[in-house]
Amino acid sequence: MYAFGVDVGGTTVKLGFFRTDGTLFDKWEIRTRTEDGGKNIIPDIAAAVLGRLRDNNISANAVVGIGIGVPGPVTDDGIVNKCINLGWGVTPVEKELSKLTGFKVRAANDANIAALGEMWQGGGRGYNSPALLTLGTGVGGGIVINGHILSGTNGAAGEVGHIHVDDSETEMCTCGNYGCLEQYASATGIVRIARRAMAAGGATAAAEPGRGKLLLPADFTAKDIFDAAKAGDSFALSVVDKFANVLGKGCAAVASSVDPDVFIIGGGVSKAGSIIIDKVQSEYKKYAFHASKGTPFKLAELGNDAGIYGGVKLVLD
Repeated sequence: MYAFGVDVGGTTVKLGFFRTDGTLFDKWEIRTRTEDGGKNIIPDIAAAVLGRLRDNNISANAVVGIGIGVPGPVTDDGIVNKCINLGWGVTPVEKELSKLTGFKVRAANDANIAALGEMWQGGGRGYNSPALLTLGTGVGGGIVINGHILSGTNGAAGEVGHIHVDDSETEMCTCGNYGCLEQYASATGIVRIARRAMAAGGATAAAEPGRGKLLLPADFTAKDIFDAAKAGDSFALSVVDKFANVLGKGCAAVASSVDPDVFIIGGGVSKAGSIIIDKVQSEYKKYAFHASKGTPFKLAELGNDAGIYGGVKLVLD
């Protein structure tokens, strides 16, 4: 038996064709056509799925269904409560895609199904209630409790990037609020922490080997910060410590609310590796409720494929 996992992004739609034991049989991408209010996205997905079945001479009777993740809030009955990146208003994704394909369809927020995918076949294997934090341009999150996605009343559960962590912040977050976790723990947030510290201390980012200056290029990125920290640069280490402190606080807030059995750290920033896990877990223990202090931290393993794995797990459940 087979199932499809679909991860809808603002630029491309990732599709995976799986056996129901979790084996990835095939994966590919199509363009996300967001013009005209995104009216072509669901028909394009349907055409891609049905076309792949024809190409492989596989009967529709062998397909369990389609699990789909979208970058917006999704209610438990599969309705997207607006998705600006796709041009969608309120959209009954499950109903529309099922009508076009004839298959059972389950839909959820993309970060939530990524958490489900990591639990099933990635860094969360062996756990049943993971909290996934994806650290990229922003900070996304997905929460699974006892094997089931926590979506919330408005489909907005797991928006950990917008946990409030700083009352003194004067710059606005992309969500319209101030002092969100995303402003410090994302790739852009890490650079922002460093530039603020440089401005306060009169430092520059020019590397001058042998003269005690920072091990950073002028147009440095979060990766440069972590590389310099691993090389022992004291300034880069101080930035990483600030990042870890704020993220540890945010994770402690999550733990006090939903008590996950593991935190999984993914997204581009997670490629820095164990330095993140070690430092964030240490800071987390300072703030976590006593019963949750021992919650482990793991790195995500599925990368950009987490969503398609999670989509399949969603429809199998």
